[in-house]
Amino acid sequence: MAREEDMAKKTKAARTALPDKAKMPTGKVLDLAELVGYAEASIVSRTLVENKAGTVTLFAFDAGQGLSEHTAPFDALVSVLDGEGQFTLGGKANKLVTGQVLLMPANVPHAVKATKRFKMLLTMLRSSKR
Repeated sequence: MAREEDMAKKTKAARTALPDKAKMPTGKVLDLAELVGYAEASIVSRTLVENKAGTVTLFAFDAGQGLSEHTAPFDALVSVLDGEGQFTLGGKANKLVTGQVLLMPANVPHAVKATKRFKMLLTMLRSSKR
């Protein structure tokens, strides 16, 4: 019960730390891992930045949750903030833990699976047409 109350407090604090549209305020120091909370049997996401250059989104995956194989038209940099996840990229499984990063190139099939609860920061990098 105490864990649920603690999570509720953290989630409420994270919601109040950001403006209504879940965008990151400028000029304010924030703790990334505290901006998104875990939810039982769920994946929680919060977009921090979205503009012509790309998007920056936080995710919290409960253990056993995942995203099925898909592709994206942009390069994507994944930074694991907490826990452990498996990222399958082009058919190769990669285990990432807290502090590790993985660059996933555009148009390469990839999938995500939470082997344990984990949080990640996903930075989608749109390329400029030349």
